[in-house]
Amino acid sequence: MTTAAPIPASETEVILKNVRLGVFPDLFIARQFDGKGEFKYKAVLIVPADSAECLAVENAIMVAATAKWGVKAPGILKSLMGQKKECAWINGITLGRPEYEGAWVLSAARRQKDGPPKVLARDKTPLTIESGKPYPGCYVNAKVQLWAQDNAFGKGMRCTLMAVQFVKDGEAFSGAGPANDMGFEELADDGDDLL
Repeated sequence: MTTAAPIPASETEVILKNVRLGVFPDLFIARQFDGKGEFKYKAVLIVPADSAECLAVENAIMVAATAKWGVKAPGILKSLMGQKKECAWINGITLGRPEYEGAWVLSAARRQKDGPPKVLARDKTPLTIESGKPYPGCYVNAKVQLWAQDNAFGKGMRCTLMAVQFVKDGEAFSGAGPANDMGFEELADDGDDLL
């Protein structure tokens, strides 16, 4: 295991603007992967390959890797890239989902014991699970931190989820859009029970 001096968080933190939220986010309820391991909050962020956000993630990865592995960082990163279990940053074309074409995919997680990520509306007020936002396919801003793992579990490039802000609606990946109550009318209490 390699140890190095801590690097300033600002060099490995990235704010991704106007990226799409991928399938199966766990922003409000921490879950285990396949019923095993730590409970975590998770989000998959779809980052256009030709964007400033893509470059910012790659720069933060290099900073984190260099701080951990020094001159060996490029070689170690090359061996990690493309391995879903070892690297949080994957070329979308390798994942076989149409919504990932032309993009890189960042898998970010946060341990339950560290508390939930901040989930915010456009005006920065907190959102709850009942709001129906954010949802898979909508556009969000996300704050993440990249870090290099080198311990008894092996080497890896990881990403901690810090905050997600809903930006705007997008075509839902799951086929279900945001929850809403349009189409209902207010009903007067007529005293009859439906049962």
